[in-house]
Amino acid sequence: MEIIRAGNFSFELDLTKPLYEQVLQQIRYAVARGEVALGTKLPSVRELAQQLRINPNTVMRAYQELDRDHLTETRRGQGTFITSDQDRVKEIRRSLAGEALQEFIRSMKELGIDRQIALSLIEEGDWT
Repeated sequence: MEIIRAGNFSFELDLTKPLYEQVLQQIRYAVARGEVALGTKLPSVRELAQQLRINPNTVMRAYQELDRDHLTETRRGQGTFITSDQDRVKEIRRSLAGEALQEFIRSMKELGIDRQIALSLIEEGDWT
């Protein structure tokens, strides 16, 4: 997969998965990891669609979802910006961590690994 730079963001799209979800998740994760400063202006819908070579409606859908999550702010005549609300970013980070945790638990259950063993695996894991 090719990495595409668009403004302050890097995107890596997999054409076998829903594109709007990938755009949405990659922006969420970039903000949660602190890779993008609060208040950063997002590329316009048209600009991002052209750079990613996808339909503008796909980008619009992702931007609408970010707005619904209060992770972005649309300023009339100026564009769309990452929120300046640090607490909201912390909430998003915690939400993403919760999703990752649920996926981990599901995977452990599928492997037949119980809670105690899973916890010991976490403790033994390389956190560096």
